Amino acid sequence: MTPTETPIIDWHSIDTILLDMDGTLLDLHFDDHFWQEYLPSRYAETNHLPLKRAKEILEPKFKEMEGTLEWYCLDFWSKELQMNIPELKAEVSHLIAIHDGVVHFLDEARKLNKRILLVTNAHPDVLRIKMEKTALADKFDQLVTSHEFGLPKENPEFWHKLVDKHYFDPESTIFIDDSLPVLLSAQSFGIKHLYTIRKPSSHKPARNITEFPMINSFFYLLPK
Repeated sequence: MTPTETPIIDWHSIDTILLDMDGTLLDLHFDDHFWQEYLPSRYAETNHLPLKRAKEILEPKFKEMEGTLEWYCLDFWSKELQMNIPELKAEVSHLIAIHDGVVHFLDEARKLNKRILLVTNAHPDVLRIKMEKTALADKFDQLVTSHEFGLPKENPEFWHKLVDKHYFDPESTIFIDDSLPVLLSAQSFGIKHLYTIRKPSSHKPARNITEFPMINSFFYLLPK
């Protein structure tokens, strides 16, 4: 499949649609800007440090937590950094944006009577902020955050907990996520239809991932 092609999906064989939030439905630029620029800047101000030194302190802390639930936990970072992270996130919430075609896709999927679940690693406070900002909540049958299970989506056990609480048949389920580790975890669980996003952030170049089919735009994903 070339970078400009849209994957052909047999929607007749799909009953359940699982969708990631950040980088998949929403532009990852908000999160990238917050963690890489805004938070270091505010941390520097709070601790009377040069920005360069603040980044040198924060980056190893972030790296150490990648792939764990703590990485996504605002309570953890608020305590770790002695800052009100939900409040800081709200300060830049104007950067939250929906990827092109997402609303159209969700509306059309609803017309096809597909069950639609948002499945995110985002902290509940972040989920609330983003749903308030985007007004997408009503387009899902269920909003699920990994924090309710105590495990991130990267952990294969997460999927067992998810299917126990919100049953779905892995054979007739499609899952779309921008994270390769998360998709590999879902694959090990047995979800059959797995797709990733070519351009999670509007401010970064498109990616070229070979492990899973890539989606360029949600506009063209459903049959006409």
